[in-house]
This record gives sequence, C-alpha cells and structure tokens, in this order.
Amino acid sequence: MKLKRFPLAAAVAALLLSTACTTVRSEAELSNEPVTAGYPVTITNCGKKYTYDRPPSRVVVMNGGSVAEASALLELGVADRVVANAQSYGASEIDGRVDALRKLPTGNIKLNDMADIPREAMIGLTPDLVISTYDGGFRAEAGFATRDDLAAVGANTYAPKSSCGEVGTVTGTPTIEDSYGLLRDLGTIFGVSERAEKIIADSRAHIAGVGAKTANLPKQKVMLIVPGMAMGGEFSSVGGNGIWNDIMARSGAVNAFAGATDQMFANLSREQVAKADVDAVLVVNYMSKDPDADARKLLAQFPQWDAAKNNRYVVLSDSIYLGPSNHLAVEKIARAVHPEAF
Repeated sequence: MKLKRFPLAAAVAALLLSTACTTVRSEAELSNEPVTAGYPVTITNCGKKYTYDRPPSRVVVMNGGSVAEASALLELGVADRVVANAQSYGASEIDGRVDALRKLPTGNIKLNDMADIPREAMIGLTPDLVISTYDGGFRAEAGFATRDDLAAVGANTYAPKSSCGEVGTVTGTPTIEDSYGLLRDLGTIFGVSERAEKIIADSRAHIAGVGAKTANLPKQKVMLIVPGMAMGGEFSSVGGNGIWNDIMARSGAVNAFAGATDQMFANLSREQVAKADVDAVLVVNYMSKDPDADARKLLAQFPQWDAAKNNRYVVLSDSIYLGPSNHLAVEKIARAVHPEAF
C-alpha cells in the first residue's frame, strides 16, 4: 500500500561502489562462513545489482507512507528477521494483519519528522538489509542513510521497482504485477521463492474468478477518496493514477477521475466532483474513526450520483495499495459495483 511520498529536493546520491554488483561481505568473510543452500542470489534493484550470500537476518523496514513491505514480509513468513519496523496503518483486509504489524519490533528508535528512521539511528541498528518504500528513503539531504552508507556497514538495500527513479517518484502507473514483483523479489532474497509463487498463483486465481463473473457486465464508474489524507482542499485526496486503476479494472469498474490528473492523487473542485458520473464510491480507511460515516457524508453531498441513489460504496484499507492483498480489493469492489454477479 502506498499512501503518499515525501517530496525530494535532489536526486539520490550515486552509489559509492563503482562495480555493477554490490556485495555486503568481503570474500575473506565469506570463505570462513558456511554456505546457505540456494545462495548466493543476485537481484537488480533500482539499476544496481545486489548479491545475498544468505537470507538477511537483521532487517529494517522504513516507513515512507507504506505498509506494503512489512505486510509482504509477514505474508512470506519471514518477518521474524525484522529488527526494526517503522510501517503501520491501523486497518487491513487481512485477518490478524494489524496486530501482526503492531507486534513487529521498532528498535526503540526515535523517528524523525517524517515518521521515519534517521541516518545515525539506522546505522546503529547494524542491519544487513534495509527496505524502503521508495528510493528517496536513501536520500542524504533528508537525513537518511544512503545506499552507500549502508553498503559500508554490510547492509544491502531494496525499494520496490515501481518506486525507483532519481526523484523517488512512481515509475509509470503501478499495477497488480508490481505487487507480485515485490513478493517475488523478497521471496528470492529470503530464500522462499516457492512460497512467493504460491501466494502469487493464489492471487491470480482469485482475481480470475472474480473477472469471470464481471467480464460481460457494464463497467461501473468509481470514485476513490482517502478522507483522512486530504493534503489541501476537501477533494485533494481523490485517486488519480495509482495501482487502484488496475484493481478497479479487474473488478469490472473504471476510475471516474483517472483523466483528471497525471499524478497519484487529484486535487478537485467541488464543481468537478459534482459534474462527474459516479456509480460507486470507494472510501479508503486511513486513520478514520468511522469510514462508513465518511462514505455516507460524501454521498449526501452529491444526491445526483447513481452512487448516492443506490447507496453504493465500499470501504477498503491496505488492499487497495501495493502489497500482498490486492485480490481482496478486487473482490470487494466487484461485489459493491456488480452485486448481481455474486
């Protein structure tokens, strides 16, 4: 799940190592340590290759307004390797996921103004893998440990491929395939590729089953809004171009405001919202005391919408973002917009 990204002032510093492959232990160290079956493995991340000679055992997960990475580690069954996690959300479509996230160790770190782990605290954790939700999590000018800093103390670094790029912005519009890519990368890194592929296969099958029921039905126009995350006006957190567009498409729906912006979120006027055809509303629960009340309040403001006439809305949380549970969002949206198919 991605929420928002903190703006970057400059490009991420180039890696100190000039070779194409960054290893986190010296050859002398490796020669004195037992080889783990299936290792070494190498993955390419944000333009560089990183080699792992064994599964990471001291993992730090940065915040960055996401829960996707920590949730993926839990889904893969490797969260016991986490020594500090800064990610949280407070709601989930996955049973038990909120409590499981809360139980992850925090490392007793004092977070910075961006609710994330500053450089010195990060180095003090002596990680062997640091996972950021976007490449800007390794930005020196924001006070973070760089990829170079972390390589120097024996830590590999990772950010989802859809969040690479010099300014830490999303590369294109993410799709469910990016969620699968995250699971597949982490599966390779931690030596649980078979588990990752099983999770992906189950998700694909679940989505295909929903698609079979809605394929021949009219596409319904959906408005996505995050009431608790307004960054400007009342309608500044309306979903524009995000992974949710692919999720909606698999559900038999389309984003009513996909064309309103080329950014992740649109900042709309009341007039723009009022003129739109909205068949259903998708309210994303982000730290809301009553997301159903948020939905009812929105529908009451626009009685001309078919969504309001039919009281048609759905509340979702982490499944609508990058992460291991997109299939749950696909089904919940489909049931809301095409109840006749279920």
